[in-house]
Amino acid sequence: MGNRTRTIAGSDITRSVADALQYISYYHPPDYIRSLSHAYTREQSPPAKNAIGQILLNSRMAAFGRRPICQDTGLVVVFAKVGMDARIKSTASFADLVNEGVRQAYHNPDNPLRASIVADPLARRVNTRDNTPAVVHVDLVQGNQIELTIAAKGGGSENKARFTTLNPSASVSDWVVNTVSTLGSGW
Repeated sequence: MGNRTRTIAGSDITRSVADALQYISYYHPPDYIRSLSHAYTREQSPPAKNAIGQILLNSRMAAFGRRPICQDTGLVVVFAKVGMDARIKSTASFADLVNEGVRQAYHNPDNPLRASIVADPLARRVNTRDNTPAVVHVDLVQGNQIELTIAAKGGGSENKARFTTLNPSASVSDWVVNTVSTLGSGW
């Protein structure tokens, strides 16, 4: 027996995006906090231990104060798995529903987030003032549900990109290990 069609209100998609962006702006995942706490107890280097301690303290203050962990609240990236038996009740496109959620999250009066996205990034570079547009990836899957994974990709210190072209016989993992060791800290 196949899935039955499920109608999902477009406003629920918008609200889910807005709520998720607020949540990830001030909460680190519990597994990350556990791992970082464990690393803190094992760390031998005083400067490194201090750095980890500062991250943990900042995370705690952000969670309790419900304020962004970082001033760079990121480029919004949405990974959507849309069930082929889901019907979205809306006159707006899926991208428009997502972007309205981004707009609401970044303009939330209780926790306004810093909008840093520019329209026409190669020429005029005008800030959109609401962090739209989001980057939206949609996969059509079986089922009648919609699953959203929301990320806010910062462009700051963690954005240490390196590119290369490898020969077919080269090891990707060796290149990654060798490259990461040259990046250093930048937090």
